[in-house]
Amino acid sequence: MKKKVIYITISVAICLLIGFLSSFATQSSVNDWYLTLNKPDFNPPNAVFAPVWTMLYILMGIAAGIVWSKGFHHIWVKTALYHFGFQLLFNALWSIVFFGLKNPLGALFIIMVLLTLIILTIKWFKVVSKTAAYLLVPYLLWICFATLLNYKIWELN
Repeated sequence: MKKKVIYITISVAICLLIGFLSSFATQSSVNDWYLTLNKPDFNPPNAVFAPVWTMLYILMGIAAGIVWSKGFHHIWVKTALYHFGFQLLFNALWSIVFFGLKNPLGALFIIMVLLTLIILTIKWFKVVSKTAAYLLVPYLLWICFATLLNYKIWELN
């Protein structure tokens, strides 16, 4: 049990660190360029994003820690965590492209890849731990919403 808590703690810290680093790209344009964009009516207030993302990164970290605690020497665990790592990279890349490069179309392609990677990650997490897989469902739903939002922002601008 102690080992599991350590894996979860490390995984949560890594996810939060990625989120923190991604926020630098976001902050570079969220208070100027992003404000000038036409957005759909369902666009949430900016204040919603930080708490939602913090919770999602924590859930992602808990899920990854649970999977990791099953033993990295198992092929299913390795496969699941490789998928998790790739989706986490695309998660960060989206912020860089959308906010840093101010490229909603490029970000739309990235978020569609991200969506696919999350689905694959959930599939592989479920092989190792159903609990871990279920912990990623809110993230999947948020990225579905974010994909629609990204598309509408691109379409309106």
